[in-house]
Formats: sequence, structure tokens, C-alpha cells
Amino acid sequence: MIDLYTAPTPNGRKVSIALEEMGVPYTVHAVDLAAGEQKTPAFLAINPNGRIPAIVDREAGDFPVFESGAILLWLAEKSGRFLPSEAQPRSVVMQWLFFQVGGVGPMQGQANVFYRYAEEKIPFAIERYQREVRRLFEVYDRHLAEHEFLGGEYSIADMATWPWIVTHDWSGVSVDGLAHLQRWLDVIGARPAVQRGMDVPKPWNPRPDVGKFVGAARKMLV
Repeated sequence: MIDLYTAPTPNGRKVSIALEEMGVPYTVHAVDLAAGEQKTPAFLAINPNGRIPAIVDREAGDFPVFESGAILLWLAEKSGRFLPSEAQPRSVVMQWLFFQVGGVGPMQGQANVFYRYAEEKIPFAIERYQREVRRLFEVYDRHLAEHEFLGGEYSIADMATWPWIVTHDWSGVSVDGLAHLQRWLDVIGARPAVQRGMDVPKPWNPRPDVGKFVGAARKMLV
């Protein structure tokens, strides 16, 4: 049994999607980010960085794992699914997983901050991050022109990446002209386990109440 500490963010949904895809039993603990629950001593004992997601694997002696990429690797190895055992295919999946963790996640996150959440709109910052996110999308599109999924077969690399790119409108970044990326978004979005995972810890709303959502996000950024 896995205890999942999460919130309705792309990083949180990576892990709920993986748990649903892998069929690993889990209990959801919704973390109220706006209330600062991620900064409490109890949560910091699980993740010293005070961020979601985090898990505690009860079957492994209450072993805590934080950082979304590390959690996906732990779950893939635990379940024996969605991560090849052969060295080269495994490396390909790991490359695209790390590309998401170090690339589109941070860059799209900063695009969100400056485009949506910052009270002072700084055109240079907005354009810088949106331009970089679009460039990364184009990298994905070129790769997906020759591969059905990021690692060849569906894997934790896709699970890590899809929850971010599917929110591109919120970041103010278009996927127009990226037919292969759009095909990939549609194929993964149609998977029942992905749809279930996107509703954890609450139903996904692709068009949130902008004012309420932005206000809550600003509290977390202070």
C-alpha cells in the first residue's frame, strides 16, 4: 500500500496517473498548499523540501520517497511496469524522464508564474519562458514524428510529461503546428487510467476559476 501526498498540480498528477496505470493500491492524502500544509513538521519528515508529491511505501517499512521523478522510478521498479529492464531502452526512457524533470516542468512552471500569477507583468520574463517552453514542445514534436511514445513504448516518461504539456493553454503557449505532439496528447488523454489519475485528489478542471486559482497560487509563491 502506498500513501500518496498530493495536490491538483501537474507534478502531483504524474504520480496518481502512474499509480492508476500500474494498478498499485494507494491511499490519497490531499495536501492543502494554500494553507501551508506542505510546510508542517509532519510533512517535512516525509519530504524535507516541503513540496508535493511525496509517497510513503508501507510495504517497504514506511519508506518515504520525494521528488516526482524519483517516485516514478520507485513505482516502476516496484511494479515491474513501464520501465524497460534492458540497458539501452531503459536509458531512453530515463533520458526523456530527466528531460521533463529538468526541462519542460521548470520552464513551464516559470511561464505560469510570470504569465498568470505575478501581479507585475514583466514582458521580458513572460516572453522568455513562453519562448523556451515552445522550443521544448518542438523538441518533443520532432521526436514524436518518429516514435509513438517518448520511450518508444508507453512509459513513465510519458506519464511525467503529459500532465504538464496538456496544460499549455494555462501557460499561454500554443501547440498549433505541432501535429505529432497533438497526436500524442490525444492518445494519452484517452487512456482510462490517465483520466482517473487526473481526478486525484479532485476532479480536473481544464478551465478553472481564474481569479480564485490565481489568488491561491499567489499565496503559495510568497
